[in-house]
Order: sequence, then structure tokens, then C-alpha cells
Amino acid sequence: MGKFSVRGLTLAAMVAALYAVMCYFGDLFSLTFGPAQFRFAEALTVLPFLFPVTAPGLALGCLIANVLSPYGVVDMVFGTLATALAAWLTAKAPNRWLAPLPPILTNLVLLPPIWAWAEANGTMGGAFFSALGFNALTFVVGETVVCYGLGLPLLKLLERLPLTRAMITPERRSVK
Repeated sequence: MGKFSVRGLTLAAMVAALYAVMCYFGDLFSLTFGPAQFRFAEALTVLPFLFPVTAPGLALGCLIANVLSPYGVVDMVFGTLATALAAWLTAKAPNRWLAPLPPILTNLVLLPPIWAWAEANGTMGGAFFSALGFNALTFVVGETVVCYGLGLPLLKLLERLPLTRAMITPERRSVK
């Protein structure tokens, strides 16, 4: 990513704020937290494909949003880690169609086991595996709908807007 310009730092800060606000808004409708979630802010996780400088903003926004998480500090740490890793991998995606995949996969691998552990009161019995299966299934559906259903159209829109087109990293301007 290199050095941050004022424009890049501002963009990352705006993404962090937007991610947190979108999560808090979604929480009004009980859509942000828990295994069955449609966290609309996750649509923003595709932004590093076009704007790698947004990756730290996504992680910060996730950290701020997860302050309200019912899973507490564990979700703040691992949720933020999952988002940071997903953002880094998204920036490296070879094409736009694969850009939504890292957020889906990293969150799927890291978060449902944490939620299941908390729901099973720290045990590894049948309750843990039942919760893990349910959490993974419901989470992947919501995350896929948001990342592909909202994130992919967002990428296409940003590639077409003159204001944002000028900000896209040069190597991404011709990638489809």
C-alpha cells in the first residue's frame, strides 16, 4: 500500500465511518450481529479491489461496529482480524468477480467457530457443533447475498463514475 496521501487517508476514514454507521443502522433492524445477519456494510469489503487504501478503513470500521457485538471483545478482535485479512486479499484479487470471495471465506472460517464456542458456553460437545453448523450456514448465505448482491454492483458503479474512476489504482482500471 505504501504511503498514505491525504486523499487516501481521507478515503480510508470515510470508509471506516460509513462501515460503522451502516452496521449501527442495520442493528436497528437486528440485521448486523449474530449468525443470521445481512450486514449491509459488508458490501464495502470489495472496495480494496479498486482502492487498496480503503483496507485499513474497513478494519477500523469493523472494530468500531463490533463494540456493540453480543460476543464482546472476542468478536472485536477476530471480526476485525477477519475483515483486515479479507480486505488485504480482496486488494490482491485477480478480477472483479472474485473480489467478494475473500470477505465471504475469511469471515466464514473465523467467525462461526467463535460464535459457536460462545453459544456452547466454551464446550466442544454437541451444542458447539450444532451451533457451528447453523452459524456457518446462515452466515454464508447473508454474506454472499451482501457481497455479491450489493458489493459487485457497487464495484461496477464506482468504475463508471468519473469522480471515482480517476481514483482507481492504475493497474485496476482495465481489469474486468
